[in-house]
Parts: sequence; structure tokens; C-alpha cells
Amino acid sequence: MIIDRASGILMHITSLPGGYGIGDLGPEAYRWVDFLFESGFKYWQVLPLGPTGYGDSPYQSFSAIAGNHYLISPDLLLEDGLLFPKDLERIPEFAEEKIDFGSLIPWKLKLLETSYQNFLNTRTLEVEFEKFVIQEKDWLEDYALFMAIKESQRQASWVLWPKGLRDREEKSIEEFISMNSNTIKKHKFFQFIFFRQWNALRNYAISKKIKIVGDLPIYVAHDSVDVWANPEMYALLADGNPAKMAGVPPDYFSPQGQLWGNPIYCWDKHEASGFSWWIQRVSKIIEMVDLIRLDHFRGFAGYWEILAGNETAEQGEWVKGPGEVFFSTLKNHFGELPFIAEDLGEITPDVIELRDQFGFPGMRIMQFAFNGEENHPFLPHTYPEYTVAYSGTHDNESIMGWFETVGKWERDNALKYLEKFNLDLPWSMMESLWQSAASLVFIQMQDALGLGADSRMNFPSTSQGNWTWRMKSNAINEELSRKLNKLNLNCQR
Repeated sequence: MIIDRASGILMHITSLPGGYGIGDLGPEAYRWVDFLFESGFKYWQVLPLGPTGYGDSPYQSFSAIAGNHYLISPDLLLEDGLLFPKDLERIPEFAEEKIDFGSLIPWKLKLLETSYQNFLNTRTLEVEFEKFVIQEKDWLEDYALFMAIKESQRQASWVLWPKGLRDREEKSIEEFISMNSNTIKKHKFFQFIFFRQWNALRNYAISKKIKIVGDLPIYVAHDSVDVWANPEMYALLADGNPAKMAGVPPDYFSPQGQLWGNPIYCWDKHEASGFSWWIQRVSKIIEMVDLIRLDHFRGFAGYWEILAGNETAEQGEWVKGPGEVFFSTLKNHFGELPFIAEDLGEITPDVIELRDQFGFPGMRIMQFAFNGEENHPFLPHTYPEYTVAYSGTHDNESIMGWFETVGKWERDNALKYLEKFNLDLPWSMMESLWQSAASLVFIQMQDALGLGADSRMNFPSTSQGNWTWRMKSNAINEELSRKLNKLNLNCQR
């Protein structure tokens, strides 16, 4: 895969400004694409786009394929005649810089249900909707059914449903479908609208020559349609709960490791199926984005497996992953694979060998570089050309937040390394990153704005208070755009 020398910004859609409590696929997203274009960027990286579940995390989604209906734009629903001005007369006073999911979700769901009722009454876009349902039926039928049952069970995890529904007994499923066809159709409608709005935004980005980098989590949430509909593909107990869980051993982020709680794949059964579920999953995201950050790439070479009952990730074992046969199958199906390997953490030679065998660029994180090692592999002057480098990712502090919280030894090393730039800290790190040989470089938007620790997106191994940061509506302007454009031009990006 060839990546031209370029730059991009990492910012999830939820972080866009706007008056509806959460960033969405509406006018501010188009304004954002314009800003990227005018600032000389060629890439926009987002987080996973699935419907969020536990902890409001995009990495704990109810589906590996469906879209997040909370990202649907009320403004675009209004334009399409699926909402009317009276439907938007009572908007809560949402905070500008933080998402309050507790107040957002019930309001947004009610608004989306109003749009669905309007759809039924007006039959607006009905033909387009029916075409979507037919085209996407391979994943949409199970997803809509799963979400409808969750709704009927007050959002309880599928392992707590009545046995007939939990175990997908034919009679119970048929009875539920017969009695809840309208709710099932509603969830299909939400997906129709999400993908309609996403595709329009993607086409606009293409017109501005902005490529989108998506994110493919290696694991799926336990409480997801993927596990409920295919329990034999996961290491589960008889009651449906995980027998083995995913995570990572103690590392930079957590002395106790990270216990993610996602169920482990039965890779032998995936291989026996020709990796058909994976092909379906990858096929959909390839339709949606230009490049794909393959989350926790090392797990495909070898993964950390933790037995159920452990409360931390300290006790576990490394197990061989699907490796070469998995990627060979995908390559035979898709041809060139547009993957960026998120090769961070405890990286062993087999991970590097697998990455290089299939020609995936790896990642470098500049914040990790200042331990005093003269040629630390994350220092910009050491980057190989075929790599994707970041000031920090969504799992890191902003540059200013990092500098405020890191030890004096690392601060002094960073200042010494960056002293030739004579710029403030975020811009010094950005310029150093931009001047590196790395083909593709990214900053978090928080770094372009010089924001501190309170703008952090995620604290790994914690489940509360994450994913809430939003950019102010006046944060992007001509002055900032000119400054960024100059950096991109000077560094030939």
C-alpha cells in the first residue's frame, strides 16, 4: 500500500461542535471538512462508528457493522422532511465542551423516534429505505432484531433475556418478530438514516480530496449482536457469559494491565468458516473509509487471554493468534488491504514479522519518546518513511496535558530535543513530527488548539468519564487555518 507524504487530524465526530449535545453528521461536519481542506490536510481520522454501549465507548459497540444513531444530524432530518420545526422547539441546554450522555441519550432517542413516526406518516424516502433494507439484510435483520429485544428488556444484556430469546429459539424469535415488527423496522430506519448521512458526508470529503481513516477494533463487545447471533464463534460459558476475556498485561497505561472484558474469538471456528464474518465486517468498513487503523494489531499474532473471574489483567497467558492465514484470506478476497497496524504495547518479533509480511505501515507515538534513550524509536528523527506517526492518540493526554503531568526527567528531555524550534510546546512537537520522514503524520485537534489535560478523550482501563470532549464552535478560524496550512506547505505535506 502506497501512502503519499501527507498529514491529518484525529478527532471523532462526537467532538464536533453544535447545539444538539453531541457532534453529528450535519453542517458542522461539512464545515470541518472545509477547514481540513483549507488548512492543507489530506486525512481525517475518526474512532469506531458503531452504536455505543457500555461506558459510551466506541470500542464497546452493540454491532461491529451498524452505525451509531446518536451521530444522526437533526438539521439534516429537518432538510429531508423527517423532522419539522416544531420538533426542535424544546432543545435542552447542553454544555458546549462536554457531552452529558445521561441527558443526551433519552432526548436524542425521543427525537429519532419522532423522525421515524414522521417517516411512517409522510412516506418520505420510503423507496430508498426499502432498497437499503434489501441491500443490507445480511447484517441488518439480526441487528434490528437484537436492538428491538434489548428495548423490550429495558436494555438488559442478552444473557439476561428470557431463555427463548437469549438462545434464539425459533418459536420465541418468530413470536417476538410478529409482535414487535414496528420496533424492528424503527431500528432499520435509524440505520438507513445513519448511512445515508454518512455517505453524503463521505462524498463531500472526497470532493475536497480529504481521505477518512476509520478504526476497526479487534474485539467486539460481549453485549452485541455479533456474539448473540454467533455464540459458537466465541469462548463462552453455558450461560452465555465469557469463559475467557481479552485485555493486555501490565504496561505503560496501567500497572494492573487492562481487562477489557470482551470475549475471546474461537479462531479455529472462524478459520473453518473461511473467516466469513470478518470478510463481511471488513467489506463494510472498506465501503465507508479510505484507510483503516487496525486496532490492537499484535492480537492477530498473539493475544493476552484472561480466564473469567479475574478482576484485573495481571493473570493471563499469551495465545497464538490467527496470523498469516487470516490476512492471506482477507488479501485473497479484497486484494490490497488498506490497513494501518496499531502495533503498540508489548511488541514481539512475530508481530513485526506479520506486519511487514503484509506491508502494513506501523505507528509511532511521539509522547512515548522522551525517556532519555538517544535514538528511541518514537523520536521523530528515527522514523522510517513507511510509518504513521502521532503526537498522541485518543488514549493519550493532549501535548499540554502530557507536559503538565509527566515527570521532570521526560519534560527536560523533550525541551532539549525541541529547543531548536523556538515555538510553544505543541507547535514545536508538531513541527518536529511534520519534518520527520514518516509518510503520514497526525495530531489530535486538542494539540492544534493547545488544550490541556481537561480535553483528554480517554483514560485506558477506566470506564467512566471518557469520550466526552467537544471542540468549541469558534475554535476553528482563518488564522488557525493559515498557520496549519503554512506548516503543511513548509514540510511538503
